[in-house]
Amino acid sequence: MKTRISLISAAALLALALPALAEGTVDTSSWNQGGGEQDEALHLTPNHENGIEVYEVCSACHQLNGWGLEDGTFPQIAGQHKDVIIKQLADIRALNRDNPTMYPFALPSEIGGAQSIADVAEYISKLPMNPNNGKGPGTNLALGEQLYKDNCVRCHGAEGEGDDAKFYPRIQGQHFNYLMRQYEWIKTGKRRNANPDMVQQIQGFTDADTEAVLDYVSRLKPPAELVAAPDWVNPDFE
Repeated sequence: MKTRISLISAAALLALALPALAEGTVDTSSWNQGGGEQDEALHLTPNHENGIEVYEVCSACHQLNGWGLEDGTFPQIAGQHKDVIIKQLADIRALNRDNPTMYPFALPSEIGGAQSIADVAEYISKLPMNPNNGKGPGTNLALGEQLYKDNCVRCHGAEGEGDDAKFYPRIQGQHFNYLMRQYEWIKTGKRRNANPDMVQQIQGFTDADTEAVLDYVSRLKPPAELVAAPDWVNPDFE
């Protein structure tokens, strides 16, 4: 518990030191630079036991099950593609993605080097997903479905399954409120490692469009074999 409290305190302090991007500026040059820890971790053999140990640090925010919080403060990461997790962790550590809250937790001094990235990414990818993620209001799902089919399927797949090989994340089963926040950050350029094709594609979306399509996405269901029972508790931390 003391370790988690100290990490949270560090997060508040280090957040002040991180570079900020001006609102409204769209800089997508860091979308997928590769190299460094990303490339190294992608080619390492994961160690399951170390993955458990590293994940204990992550669980302070993402919860022991990896299900995050329905209010969207922290996303569900359980079941996310391994290579997507590796990319995002490496980007945060290299400051290609601004995440002041997570940055202190992801530092090599806290979780280790590229091997630990590979280990925890594999571990998280195998966690069963939340069967009851946070949903949107459900008021304009027909529009949301059409927008999704017209704009999102090419990368995220018909069911929101994503594509690990291309670093497109799984978005099925994600909390609506988290989707809304990330969408705004992608659109305005605050999330600098977003795919530039997506940044450009969503510029014309109205607020109503955004809510409708992400409401629809929040209702896309992962395959049954990836989903936990509602009362599932991570046995690695019992």
